Amino acid sequence: MNARRPRERPAGRPSLAGVEWTVDVGPVAHGGHCVARHEGQVIFVRHALPGERVVARVTEGRIGDRFVRADAVEVLTASPHRVVPPCPYAAARVCGGCDFQHATLPYQRELKAAVVREQLARLAGLDVDPEVQPVPGDEDGLRWRTRVEFAVNRSGRAGLRGHRSRHIVPVDDCLIATRGVVGSGVLDTDWSGCTAVDVVDAAHPEEPVLVPLPLAKGLDAGGGLVGERVVDGEWAGEYVVAARGFWQVHPGAASTFLSRVVSLLEPAPGDRVIDLYAGSGLFTMRLGELVAPDGFVLGVEGDRAAVANGALNTEHLENVEWRTNRVERELASLVAQGISADLVVLDPPRTGAGPAVMADLAALQPRRVVYVACDPAALARDVQAAGAHGYRLAHVEAWDAFPMTHHVECIAVLEPGP
Repeated sequence: MNARRPRERPAGRPSLAGVEWTVDVGPVAHGGHCVARHEGQVIFVRHALPGERVVARVTEGRIGDRFVRADAVEVLTASPHRVVPPCPYAAARVCGGCDFQHATLPYQRELKAAVVREQLARLAGLDVDPEVQPVPGDEDGLRWRTRVEFAVNRSGRAGLRGHRSRHIVPVDDCLIATRGVVGSGVLDTDWSGCTAVDVVDAAHPEEPVLVPLPLAKGLDAGGGLVGERVVDGEWAGEYVVAARGFWQVHPGAASTFLSRVVSLLEPAPGDRVIDLYAGSGLFTMRLGELVAPDGFVLGVEGDRAAVANGALNTEHLENVEWRTNRVERELASLVAQGISADLVVLDPPRTGAGPAVMADLAALQPRRVVYVACDPAALARDVQAAGAHGYRLAHVEAWDAFPMTHHVECIAVLEPGP
């Protein structure tokens, strides 16, 4: 097989940065921007809404590029869904943390639904129209982020980075951060000698945990463990996770996703379940109880620290086993051994599971798969891959676990079918 040759780019092409065009804004696209065109040039415009007429100032791109990036710096014809952003930092060339503060919250969800619909249609050939549902626990789309990593500038001030930029914007508040995060004092402290500082507003301890990240590479930032609480109907559970480990940052997300996964998976006593990308055991813990006494749950996770915490969280369950391994390697081993499973749940990283994982997952012959996805494009690619091995999309739903941003969480059900 010949190696792919890199695409040749003409040398010395003039930059378009700073050029302004008046454009009519088209549909929303995956990534927090809308699509517009000027004399055939495709433009990805931030801070705009579909149907608007704006002045777009190019921020990245050269003559001859397939597309360029731009900010809407003046709105000539406004969308009826446009509002004044509640945060003064949510503006062009300032903070890059939010994408849609200039839109009403219901319309933000309509935009996210359009992205999910478009990605599944374009990448998987499927016609779906899920509604993006709110996750309880925020304040009208604000004050929901329980974990924030603030960058530190050369003066020792904590702030947030601009969009696609290393520039640090010192801030006095972050409206999507919880009151606990902001009230921790992180924005009023001199962090000289640090590159960043994580603030974790967990259920336990009651006071937020601040974890400075040192300038010197190789030093352990530490942070220890924090405790979280989740509920599923009348059931409630607590478990520990590393302060800097993966955790759903919206205060209502973990309980919401746990309840939906359990409901959609429909586990029964005696079922054999595999939990892929299991983290510290959010789903593993609950599923272990639901399939007991004769059922079994295998949690697979590549992060050793997460597995150690997962084992701690499920130590009361004799029917739960953990494997520290890359998911694709562990799955290949299970398939080679002729192992099968009744149910599979997976919550992969933003890049998705990939075709090899989806192929081996299908080889386990589960009666149902529940896929938790933080990126609709990755979900669409994996759904298409599963279809090649006999698994169809039976259901998909979407949740607004990241209000004011372009991110959306999806939960999909895959079942054997034509």
